[in-house]
Amino acid sequence: MHVSRIGFTSLKGARHLGRPFVDLTRDGPVGDRVFCLVDLARGRVLRTVENPTLMQTRVVWDAGVLTVTLPGATVAGVPGPAEQARTLDYWGRGVALEIIDGPWAAAYSTHLGYDVVLARSTGGNIVYGASVSLITTGSLDELSRRVGTRVLDSQLRATFTVHTEVPHREDAWIGRRLTLGETEVEVRGAIPRCHVIDLDPDTGLRRTRAMRTLADYRRQGNDVVFGVDAVVTKPGRVHVGDAVEPIGAGG
Repeated sequence: MHVSRIGFTSLKGARHLGRPFVDLTRDGPVGDRVFCLVDLARGRVLRTVENPTLMQTRVVWDAGVLTVTLPGATVAGVPGPAEQARTLDYWGRGVALEIIDGPWAAAYSTHLGYDVVLARSTGGNIVYGASVSLITTGSLDELSRRVGTRVLDSQLRATFTVHTEVPHREDAWIGRRLTLGETEVEVRGAIPRCHVIDLDPDTGLRRTRAMRTLADYRRQGNDVVFGVDAVVTKPGRVHVGDAVEPIGAGG
């Protein structure tokens, strides 16, 4: 088995960009979901499923410069110190965020059609689940077969796509540790999914009926699941092409 894709976004909900490598710390992938958009009127972090056009925007966070490319506009700059600290709602729990001044809020407010502000998270607290997510090509192939059209790995927005032949091999990794390149992660559990997985990863428009298909054969209680999440137990760098190995027997 090996890593066939690495991806993340530096602003929650924006386009999920493929990467040649990623550095993992105990808090998760460096640069992943550092920023988010906040609806202060509602007191909560924006939800991708309610704002699918966020996927039309491309965000690069490099060397302290935040560059956002939106349809018809690009804004870039160095985020300054926090204007204020706020605790806001993220899927029913309070998260500590720093509100950031700069041109990004106005650009996104125009794009979305209502007022939002940019916020910076601390310690990976705007992640739904554990900090690392994994899916497999075997599972994608099986889902695509059932859907009747190709489901892209970028639709699932996972940190790592692992090349396997067997569908849902990742189920056997739950509760175990894996090596990925020079790193190690501990797999925590299956990932509950929502209708974001049906959306085109570049436009935010509906592309497949993957969620409905998953609901027919991948239910755990009230959740529809696909892939697994994990926490980092040994930091380091992972490249596309690096080997993936379960630690211990089986897997």
